[in-house]
Amino acid sequence: MNFAQALANEFNIKLTYAENILALIDDGNTIPFIARYRKEQHGSMDDQKLREISERYEYLQNLDKRRTEVRTSIENLGKLTDELVTALDNAATLTEIEDIYRPYKPKRKTRASVAREKGLEPLAAAIFAQDTKDYPIDMAAAFVNPEKEVNTPEEALQGALDIIAEDISDNAEIRKRLRYVAFENGSIVSKAADPEAQSVYENYYDYTEPMKKAAGYKILAINRGEHEKFLKVSIDFDHAKGVGILTGAVLKPGDSPCTDAVRAAAEDAYDRLIFPSIQNELRSELTDAAVENAIKVFSENLHQLLMQPPVKGKVAMGLDPGYRMGCKVAVVDATGRLLNTTVIYPVPPFKKVEEAKKIVTKFIKAYGVEIIAIGNGTAGKETEIFAADLIREQKLNVAYMVVSEAGASVYSASKLAAEEFPDYDVNVRSAISIARRLQDPLAELVKIDPKAIGVGQYQHDMPQKRLSEALDGVVEDCVNSVGVDLNTASPALLSKVVGISAAISKNIVAYREANGAFQSRKELLKVSKLGPKAFEQCAGFMRVSESKNPLDATAVHPESYAAAESLLALCGYAPADIKNGGLGDLKQKVETIGFDKAAEQLGIGVPTLTDIVSELMKPGRDPRDELPQPLLRTDVMDIKDLKVGMELQGTVRNVIDFGAFVDIGVHQDGLVHISQIAKRRIKHPSEVLKVGDVVKVWVLSIDEAKGRIGLTMKGEPKKA
Repeated sequence: MNFAQALANEFNIKLTYAENILALIDDGNTIPFIARYRKEQHGSMDDQKLREISERYEYLQNLDKRRTEVRTSIENLGKLTDELVTALDNAATLTEIEDIYRPYKPKRKTRASVAREKGLEPLAAAIFAQDTKDYPIDMAAAFVNPEKEVNTPEEALQGALDIIAEDISDNAEIRKRLRYVAFENGSIVSKAADPEAQSVYENYYDYTEPMKKAAGYKILAINRGEHEKFLKVSIDFDHAKGVGILTGAVLKPGDSPCTDAVRAAAEDAYDRLIFPSIQNELRSELTDAAVENAIKVFSENLHQLLMQPPVKGKVAMGLDPGYRMGCKVAVVDATGRLLNTTVIYPVPPFKKVEEAKKIVTKFIKAYGVEIIAIGNGTAGKETEIFAADLIREQKLNVAYMVVSEAGASVYSASKLAAEEFPDYDVNVRSAISIARRLQDPLAELVKIDPKAIGVGQYQHDMPQKRLSEALDGVVEDCVNSVGVDLNTASPALLSKVVGISAAISKNIVAYREANGAFQSRKELLKVSKLGPKAFEQCAGFMRVSESKNPLDATAVHPESYAAAESLLALCGYAPADIKNGGLGDLKQKVETIGFDKAAEQLGIGVPTLTDIVSELMKPGRDPRDELPQPLLRTDVMDIKDLKVGMELQGTVRNVIDFGAFVDIGVHQDGLVHISQIAKRRIKHPSEVLKVGDVVKVWVLSIDEAKGRIGLTMKGEPKKA
């Protein structure tokens, strides 16, 4: 199979680009490296598209491997024909290949295989040919053979019909046609296993929807309801239409006495063999599509969460709320270094409010705390009220933000946390993590399994390997798009830089501790097990602000240093001008020369030149700085304070198929249903919203008893 040609056609890209991408992947290059430093070879595609091409390439390789296996198996049986070779070559999916292989695949004992052992295959062939005036029962009489346990013509005929039914079921074209028509015209149906049982699946107790319109989150909900024994699920498809597809394919024109027998075999094939199989395949396809969509949504949410702007240069206090065990407090300096910890008891059952206020006020003043991060878990609401009251009473110049605790307990109990804070218990580690999440979400959240971060839906129902691969790819793309400081990054963060394994990341830290801060990127080559290939992949994503070479603090790759220095000379600058910010008109000077002409002079491509110019003008630019800053608060509201029509500002916490959850400063996030996101019709909330967006909303409905808040972004709701 010509993979490059197939991918060029599928993704509508130049063949040369496809060939270059596959060559780069096969040579062991990572997606972030290809996206950032090999733009000329692929036309400046982004990392997301390159990752899609890479995943599709892997699928096609597996498809081709299976195609070869099936061809070899059929050939070994001595049954490979030119028609089969063509069919296999044209098969575009694994399902099509398996359909072709079905007649030749070793089967367990079936009614048809038993009939074949009894010598009834010639009878089946004669009946299926439908070119005789003899009646099937009369033809069957010649096959009566008590020695083979065929005692009557009726037994012989039934055996022949079993063979015909299985042959029809094994017909790849029939299965393909039926699968398509059933999907286009069939519906997925769910019923209550026990109509009296109460569950979260009550919306699906009597549910029917065309398969081609069924939303992915509904498919996943139905699957889970079925797994938990609350639902019975099936595919509804017109029986007559289904049987008609089979009979239309196998009945021959004319007036043969065998026609009715073949029709009966076709109906038996449909009811007993084909439709149950097709039903499973369709449900599997619906689930696969739903899973891929859910993973896509999860990935987009994770990307936005990781790329939340850091709150730089501020001392932070983390509050990990709790009742019986108290509220854990941790203060970290502007670089995330732990300064002090304690435990306070401002909420029931102890309610030592005044004592807690004195301790927190002392910490804030002693360490110059400017921001407070409050976990949103158990006792989070009471702790937020406590913090807001304290800020107001003491007139403190401090703001707070409620941050998601998702995964904090996973991190605090992890081996990584134990290595980082061996002298502190898991509860204190959690408070430290919460404080750091506000300071730099990316640096802290990379320490946690992405599945535990809580911005997806039905993540426990996903194929865990596929989900992990997708989310790890997101983390990798985010870390490498931002870059890491080689002299301050944790092993967890370093291990997400392409080319750096967990073992090498520890070697980097060990080298740093033994030899002091890195003085250049090139010094990385002295780290144990970090060879030239790993250096090539990772170097551009590492930042060394202490280096004498100012290019080491930028995203310019070492392989392009000579070009960057020549560019500076061409435009009348010195390398020192990079650090002092004196390159403000660099782009204008290059435009005067002409980007094409300058690139040719420097021996690089225009995309690389464009990136170098951009980087030199803003060395070490953090792409997160251009995003909306986190919404910090100094006061708190209760659900009882809300009124329908009230206008609020909120932060998007999660985007899902049917809407988005928005933090509006009340303990419960409000839901903006997809129908309330925009005045125009949208297919998915992600068309408008991203995790971390600060949005204006209006209260649409309030259900205090259930703790549910309905929001709209379409303007103040009209009063009834």
